[in-house]
Amino acid sequence: MIRSYRMGLDREELASRIERYATADGACGRFHPRLAFFRAEAPEPRLSMVYDPALVLVAQGAKQVILGDEVHRYDESNYLLSAFDLPAHCQVVEASPQRPYLCVKLCLDMDRLRELLVTAPVALPGPSGRGLAVSPLDPGLLDAMLRLVRLLDVPGDLAVLGPLVEREILYRLLTGPQGQRLRERAVAGSRSQQVARAIDWLRRHYRQPLRIGDLAAEVAMSTSSLHHHFRAVTAMSPLQYQKQLRLQEARRLLMSEAGDVASVAHRVGYESPSQFSREYSRQFGAPPSRDVEHLRRSLERQAASA
Repeated sequence: MIRSYRMGLDREELASRIERYATADGACGRFHPRLAFFRAEAPEPRLSMVYDPALVLVAQGAKQVILGDEVHRYDESNYLLSAFDLPAHCQVVEASPQRPYLCVKLCLDMDRLRELLVTAPVALPGPSGRGLAVSPLDPGLLDAMLRLVRLLDVPGDLAVLGPLVEREILYRLLTGPQGQRLRERAVAGSRSQQVARAIDWLRRHYRQPLRIGDLAAEVAMSTSSLHHHFRAVTAMSPLQYQKQLRLQEARRLLMSEAGDVASVAHRVGYESPSQFSREYSRQFGAPPSRDVEHLRRSLERQAASA
C-alpha cells in the first residue's frame, strides 16, 4: 500500500514536470541531450517512426507500438525499452484535454552502458527477446527518472549529478526483465551486436538494392544465421526492415515536401511507381496521395483542438 502510494505521488510529480517541458515534436536536446518530453491531448492517427535505443516512461495516458505483427501497449504501470533502431507504427490510444498523454524518453548512451558492464557486472535474469518490449514499472526506476528530470531545474547540479542518475537508470534496466537483451546489445562480438551492425547498414543504405549474402558478409554472419537472429530481434526479415524504412521515409517526404508520387518512390529506392503504390497501400491502408491527405487533416484537427 505504501509502495503504491509513493509511486502515485512520484507519477503525479513526473506528469507535472513533463507538462512544463513537453513540445510538439518531443525532440531530444532542448533541455538535455538525451531527454525528450511528449504530450498529446487526444488519441492520434497511427504514425510510423524508427524507435532508437531508449527508455520511455508514461506519466499519464497510454500508447501502443506495433512491431511487425505484434502490439505492445504501455501506460502508467509499464515502461517501454527499445535496444535497437526499429521501424514501427505507434499510436496514442488514451488522451484527453483534461488528462493528456504525457511521457518522457531517455535515449540510451551505449558507451555508458558498456562502461557499466565492465565496472559493475551484474547477474541478469531471463532469456533475451525482441529488441523492443514492455515491462512492469518498478518504484526504483520511476524514482530515478523523476530525480533526473528534477535536475533540469538546476543546470549546475545536472552537469555533475545527471551522469550518476543516468548510470543508476541503466543499472536498474540491466537488472530488470530486459537486462539480458541490453547486455547482449552492448557486448562486442555478440549476435545482437552483429544484428545491430546489420541494422545500421540498412539504415544508411536503404535506397540501394539489398543482397542478403552481401549484408551477411558485411556483419560476419551466415545468411541463415542473419535471417534467424535479425527476425528474433526485429520481428521482421532484413528485406521487410528495408521496406519499412523506405515507406516511412516516403511518407515523410510526401508530408513535408512538394513532389509527385513517382519522384518520391524513386528517391527512396523504388524503380517501379506502381510497386511503390501497392506496397504503400498495404503498409498504410490507402494509396499515397489519399493517405497523406487524411493524415494532414487529422493533424490539422488536432492542432485546432489543442
